[in-house]
Amino acid sequence: MNKVFLKAGPVLEKIEAAGFEAYFVGGSVRDFLLEKEIADVDIATSANPEELKSIFSKTLDVGIEHGTVVVLFNGTPYEVTTYRTEAEYLDYRRPSEVQFIRSLEEDLKRRDFTMNAIAMDRKGRLIDPFNGKKDIQLKVIRTVGNPEDRFSEDALRMMRAVRFYSQLSFGIEKNTYRALSLMAHLLEKIAVERKLAEFKKLLAGRNRMMALRIIGETELYKYLPKMSSYRKELSSLPEYKADGLTEEEMWGLLACLFGVDEPNAELFYKSWKLPVKKTRRLLSILKWIHYRSKNEWGANSIYQAGRESALSAERIFNALKHIDINRHADSLLKLYSSLPIKDRSELQLTGNDLMSWYGKPPGPWIKEELEKAESAVLKGDIKNSNESIREWLMKCNWK
Repeated sequence: MNKVFLKAGPVLEKIEAAGFEAYFVGGSVRDFLLEKEIADVDIATSANPEELKSIFSKTLDVGIEHGTVVVLFNGTPYEVTTYRTEAEYLDYRRPSEVQFIRSLEEDLKRRDFTMNAIAMDRKGRLIDPFNGKKDIQLKVIRTVGNPEDRFSEDALRMMRAVRFYSQLSFGIEKNTYRALSLMAHLLEKIAVERKLAEFKKLLAGRNRMMALRIIGETELYKYLPKMSSYRKELSSLPEYKADGLTEEEMWGLLACLFGVDEPNAELFYKSWKLPVKKTRRLLSILKWIHYRSKNEWGANSIYQAGRESALSAERIFNALKHIDINRHADSLLKLYSSLPIKDRSELQLTGNDLMSWYGKPPGPWIKEELEKAESAVLKGDIKNSNESIREWLMKCNWK
């Protein structure tokens, strides 16, 4: 058995010794069956939170209202959740009430997809009432029970379905797929931050271009920020060679394909509530994609762009041109490496130097002189040394 399960096994054993059931559940069991790396495990038990706290000496009440207690065992935290059923969902995301139960099968019944509704005991035996293992073998994403019921309980599950499609390259079972369009309007009830978390994972998946096509071919696109006008563009994404683009570069590719200009790009990214730093990087990348569409890279442009923005812009530009994204990467990096300076902070000249040399007070002239020297160093007209720059500036200004 996987070492992560072996390490956590004594937690289950201790719960069982107290007279309760305990199983590994959820993503860790799914990933084990997929032979994927497992970072941590989730544990489900028939013991209620108070009973759990009486079994273990060190616990944290992290999500106790939903039945989750963090057990600290041999220095490792484990999330242990009581079997539960959920009452009516009032906001298409959270149940109005959670009831603790003693039945594992009833607990598994409330889960989203069959591949996530498998339990495993500490000896590796599976409890699989909804044939999740078979669906994993068939590479099928299928809801537990009626997909319309599952999506109406938690509308974010529709984004999760397409995200799993992107990550696992599984097909979506026909009734589950049909329900994506039928229930898509419920996504309107879901916070942007929740949609973003799933969409970022989708953009990082190996089958993301086809997943984005599904977003376009179902009604989901209508309820994603600033995407309601781009069904055709989303459906055409598999035509582009984007293998190897980072998640961040995918955001740049989308903006370009949607024809979002620089002024509206900021609104597009803000509508998704992307972090300010990430938005700034993306705006820089878009600026240089537009530059690259009309120009070749030169010393000055690649210096102004910076290594990362220039490389990302080039990769996205290539994807838009349907060519290998890394076709010109080596020559671009070579050009960047050849620059005498990579940032103005490396320029051997300061405003204080200029004021001292010219005997003048601060003013806009300092910026002009710094830019003049910076450009000359980049062109190779002068060496990047304080004395060389001084001599060159004095000669220029004397003329």
